[in-house]
Amino acid sequence: MAFLAGEMATASRVNRLQPKGARAPATSALSGAATLADVPGASVTITTETAGAAYTVVAVFDYRLSGTPTTLGSGNIMVDGVVGTEYAVFRDGGGSAGTTATVTQTYRGTLGPAGAHTFKLVASPVVGQQVNVYSSIDVEIREVV
Repeated sequence: MAFLAGEMATASRVNRLQPKGARAPATSALSGAATLADVPGASVTITTETAGAAYTVVAVFDYRLSGTPTTLGSGNIMVDGVVGTEYAVFRDGGGSAGTTATVTQTYRGTLGPAGAHTFKLVASPVVGQQVNVYSSIDVEIREVV
């Protein structure tokens, strides 16, 4: 809802003009094999005041080889228990143990009802891959005025 000409603005509506943000780094590595497992520590909960708030997420996955796999590893976000539709993908081209790559993905969406919303990184590293502590999630919420 927009402000109308001559309308008195309430503090609660004006406060919603400022975006809310939160960031969480991973606190420990996630080793494969795992399928859409939570990246430890990379989770934030933000409370919205209105329905239909928009979000932007920057997801960063730091993949490290602990072996020599040659298959795909991936990362994603989960918002209120629902996995995103786009993946951050890591494919090892036959590198040796210790090889690393930072893989990112961005997401945009709209939340449902007002209240607490949880955003977290989930990943699917294969055997011989790790998602390291250099991974993080950064979330920005823009409320409906």
